[in-house]
Amino acid sequence: MLTPRSTYRLQIRNEFDLHRAAALVPYLHDLGADWVYLSPILTAEKGSGHGYDVTDPTAVDPDRGGPGGLAALSEAARSAGMGVLVDIVPNHMGIETPSDNAWWWQLLKEGRTSRMAEAFDVDWDANGGRLRIPVLGDGDGELEQLAVVDGELHYYDNRYPIAEGTAHPGDTGAEVHARQHYELVNWRRADTELNYRRFFGVNTLAGLRVEVPWVFEESHSEVKRWFDEGLVDGLRIDHPDGLADPKGYLDDLRALTGGAYVLVEKILEPGEKLPGDWATEGTTGYDALADIDRLFTDPAGEHTLTASVPVDPFHEMIHGTKRAIADGILRSEVLRLARLVPADAGLDADAAADAIAELLTCFPVYRSYLPGGAEYLAEAVRDAQVRRPDLTDTITALHPLLDPFLDGGSGELTELARRFQQTSGMVMAKGVEDTAFYRYSRLVSLNEVGADPGIFAIDPLDLHRRLLQRETDGPLAMTTLSTHDTKRSEDTRTRISVISEVADEWTAVLAQLEELAPIKDPTFAPLLWQSLIGAWPLSRERAHAYAEKASREADLSTHWTAPDEDFEQGMHAAVDAAFDDDAVAGVLSAFVERIQAAGWSNSIGLKLLQLTMPGVPDVYQGTEFWDTSLVDPDNRREVDYEARRQVLTDLNFGAQPPVGADAHAKLLVVSRALKLRRDRPELFTGYTAVAASGEAADHVFGFDRGGSVTLITRLPRGLAERGGWGDTTLEIPAGSYTCALTGTAVSGGTVRAADIFSTFPAALLVQEDAS
Repeated sequence: MLTPRSTYRLQIRNEFDLHRAAALVPYLHDLGADWVYLSPILTAEKGSGHGYDVTDPTAVDPDRGGPGGLAALSEAARSAGMGVLVDIVPNHMGIETPSDNAWWWQLLKEGRTSRMAEAFDVDWDANGGRLRIPVLGDGDGELEQLAVVDGELHYYDNRYPIAEGTAHPGDTGAEVHARQHYELVNWRRADTELNYRRFFGVNTLAGLRVEVPWVFEESHSEVKRWFDEGLVDGLRIDHPDGLADPKGYLDDLRALTGGAYVLVEKILEPGEKLPGDWATEGTTGYDALADIDRLFTDPAGEHTLTASVPVDPFHEMIHGTKRAIADGILRSEVLRLARLVPADAGLDADAAADAIAELLTCFPVYRSYLPGGAEYLAEAVRDAQVRRPDLTDTITALHPLLDPFLDGGSGELTELARRFQQTSGMVMAKGVEDTAFYRYSRLVSLNEVGADPGIFAIDPLDLHRRLLQRETDGPLAMTTLSTHDTKRSEDTRTRISVISEVADEWTAVLAQLEELAPIKDPTFAPLLWQSLIGAWPLSRERAHAYAEKASREADLSTHWTAPDEDFEQGMHAAVDAAFDDDAVAGVLSAFVERIQAAGWSNSIGLKLLQLTMPGVPDVYQGTEFWDTSLVDPDNRREVDYEARRQVLTDLNFGAQPPVGADAHAKLLVVSRALKLRRDRPELFTGYTAVAASGEAADHVFGFDRGGSVTLITRLPRGLAERGGWGDTTLEIPAGSYTCALTGTAVSGGTVRAADIFSTFPAALLVQEDAS
């Protein structure tokens, strides 16, 4: 099995297709990247900027460069000695435009007797054999807008097939519609009446049943071609938790690819382990991000920041947000589970639905993989019984139905048990990542995918333990700092993390901002201002777009389906004030200026840590420069590669740049670390902590990977306030070293931190006499 030493993620789309990616390969090689890592490239909805809404899994998307583009990219990578990793989406397909998805079109036309009925996950009995499609508007007489046009049923610009023999001359569109295998309904009914599995709460992404052998084979025919023809070397699997049988899927994939390198986008909660029997090398790295980010938050600021925001403790908050999701946009999924409760269980239908929703809410991780993870279901049962004593008997009765392995049970997964596992992750993702992360606002750099914002900081000793375990358990798992899904990019977060070092100053700044430009939501205001501070300077357009999305995701003062115009006007006025009001702009800019240098130092340290720690480091597109992006689509903007190429050329022939606004210093760190990992892999074969002593020992973190020594500065504001490194020393393994960043020669033994960090906040020491 070929494995990468590092990857570089590219978002492939119409504006940046596979041919443009192929032309970029020489730059990526010069940067030091080992493999090119591509977003989904199978045919997706027209105009899709992300590619996760695949409409035809049998072909590379023509709008993304088609098969010729993939061949060109693969050839360019091979010529440069690089591998290719591709993101694929087995859980669902895009159905927004039915005519563009032949599988979905056939299903709608032929109904439950169609071959495609086995491919999609539809509860036909829930609606008398008809599939509900929530597309109709709120007006009276929407069905009267239906018309038969060229043998199709049209609703404005939406087109649907007509079953054979169901349209007669003179029929109205509504009459024809009544005879179809599908029912077009008001869009608001999706929350409670939808009868097909979807991706989270997205009605236009329909669940695919890849556990069915022919569905797996046909939906992966193009993927198989990639490996048969040597075009691709590895795969990233999107959302495996949505699958009926993730382990079985990964086993099938290993057979199809001949045992290729595979990563899974699996979100692990603190302390949770990836199932040991999965055919994968590890996760895509959100767990690593959560760990190393917290090295750069100051635990001394936790109390002040927690007290500054009127919110419940995080784990209490998410019970409310998850329950709201189970009772709201995912109510149809809960009711489908309730319909699967056997009649002989003797449970009241409403009580069963209520208890299932509470169990989903109390589930402590994304999902179980029974019999693995049965302890999480048992924990949810106990928690639900405590919170809802009125449902104790119902919950007790449901437990063995949801876990057939319990107390010597049959051990055969029923549809109820299987679907509960597929549903719990949906409730977690929507309730936590997409709601609570926009409400819990004490320090928003902690509110990241795969992280627990209730965990404020990690001390150096604990992080050493975690990295040593990663070296042992997951040396080929990915590490990451920014992705297409992160709520804030790495450099936005590192600046915000400095707030933990100046907590009292921040609370005063927040009070000033709220007085000068009131947002009138005491939990949302800190999130918005911290996010803008992390991204500052940014355009007015970006700031407004973020404010609107974040406030509606928070779902408190305004909502996606029912925007509060008064609140949003006031919020947007506050954003405008940051640009137009001298007093507001002054407060904001002055605070950014005070923490900016420390933020840059954090960014340098965090990046070097990620690039050299155990695991396979990924660099998200463009983040070799400072990147102060916010949530998507902000983090998917066009990247100026010509500017990066020119700076890389200058660095290869110039002196070490200072840490400053031009981001040259970050590109230096990225390129030198990536090249070292690619060209000298023998220097990254172990993990030993580097000991520090002295008055500022807590401000340095270091490790030896086996001839490559990483040393970084942490909590730089506090370091400056205490007057610098003083007598702090580091114990470097014996040998002669050269810093790959500064060119400084260093001898092993006891070394003064002040000497190591005299010109740069990080060091990458390469042992010259390493074997």
